[in-house]
Parts: sequence; structure tokens; C-alpha cells
Amino acid sequence: MKLKDQVAIVTGAGRNIGEEIAKLFAAEGAKVAIVDLDKPRGERVADAIKAAGGDATLFMADVSKGSDVAALVKDVVARYGRIDILVNNVAISDNKHIFDITEEEWDRVLAVTLKSQFLMGKHVGQQMATQGGGRIVNIGSTSGFTGRSRAIAYSAAKGAITIFTKSAALQYAGENIRINSVHPGYADTPLTEKRFSDPAVRQVLLDRTPMGRLGTALDIANGVLFLASDESSWVTGSELVIDGGMNAGGVPRRA
Repeated sequence: MKLKDQVAIVTGAGRNIGEEIAKLFAAEGAKVAIVDLDKPRGERVADAIKAAGGDATLFMADVSKGSDVAALVKDVVARYGRIDILVNNVAISDNKHIFDITEEEWDRVLAVTLKSQFLMGKHVGQQMATQGGGRIVNIGSTSGFTGRSRAIAYSAAKGAITIFTKSAALQYAGENIRINSVHPGYADTPLTEKRFSDPAVRQVLLDRTPMGRLGTALDIANGVLFLASDESSWVTGSELVIDGGMNAGGVPRRA
């Protein structure tokens, strides 16, 4: 029970890695605020947590809008009394060449993926400061280190998250707020299932992953749990890469 009686907000918690984080946090004793714009998905995750004996509530909010974020923080505090942990997980991708992406699409990807982390970090951070501290985990991506040929806006947003996290860590250190980032590699989730199930695509991804297997949502969630718990009490402004060695370079060792 590493998070017993802690209150955690997880954005984009209605599916994939966000869902796994929310469920793991609840299993470790946290009261989880599920944030998602998809009501059926969000309710499904909250209901699953409650069925397992945990405490979860769905909050609907567009975290790319300051007014929604301010209202969300107020509502979570009204429900649970405080906020101890924030996981900024929500993101969208463009999957387009620079010649094809529109200005509106670029702005939307950066608003949802990057601006949301600024807004949540700002408003939740203010609440944490009044409480005497807290922990924030921003979900980045290995795409923010190496780039992706078909996701220029997404890569730009994820790259910015790394430096944003470090800058915020410096500002928040005096408030006893720790903030770190997690950078997943290729992982099997419901979102990637269709693409990664193609044998040719899967082999390319495996060849880029020195450990010779793709990750799981739980692999990522376990890293987030570490940064959200007291076990990482002297860690801030750091990035945790969870990618089976891909970012280190090289190819898998074959028998």
C-alpha cells in the first residue's frame, strides 16, 4: 500500500497506460480521480476500481482549457479534500508529414499533449503548495528524444515535456513538490494493438528494442508508481526512460 490514503489525479485514465496507472494506484491504496472526456470509458475504469474495493471518481474535463482545469481542481478538492499526486498522461498524435499537417492540427496536438501539462501543473501545483507538497509525473515519450518521421507535432510536444519538467522541478523544489517525467517506448496497449499486430511492423519494433520484447502498460505504470511514491523522495527533475533499451541504441541480442 505505497499510496495509502493519497489522492491522485490521472488524466487520460479511460484507457491504455492511463487506465493501468489508475488501477495500480488504487490497488496501492490511493483515492483516484479519473479524468477523461470519454464518459463510458472513464466510468468503466472507475467502476472496475470500485468493484476491486478501491476508491475512484470520474471527472469530465478538457485539460487543454484553463477554465476546465481550474474547475477540475476545485471539484477534486471538494470530493477528496486534497491532491497529493498528479499524473499528466493525456496526449494525442498527428501521424502526418510536415507537408500535410494543418496549423489547426498542430495547435490541437500541442494543446492536448503539452499545454495540458502546463495547465494541470500550474493549478494542481498551487493546491499542492498550500498543502505543503506533492508529486507530479509527466508522461513523455522516447519520440521526444529521437523524433518520429510521421508524428512531427507529437514529437515536438513530447520533447518539450522533458525540459518543461526540469524547469518546473526547479521552481517547485522550494514548495516540496517533486516533478519528474516518464518516457515509454513501444508498448502493447489497446491503442497500439491494431498497428503492432501486423507481423512486419512488429518485427521492425522488436529489432529496435534491445531487450527483444515490447513493453506493457504495467511496465510503464510501475515506473510511474515509483516516482509517485515516497520511494523516490530524493528524485526530481529527472526522466525515467522505460523502453527495453531502445533509447540506448543497438539491436536485440539473438540466441
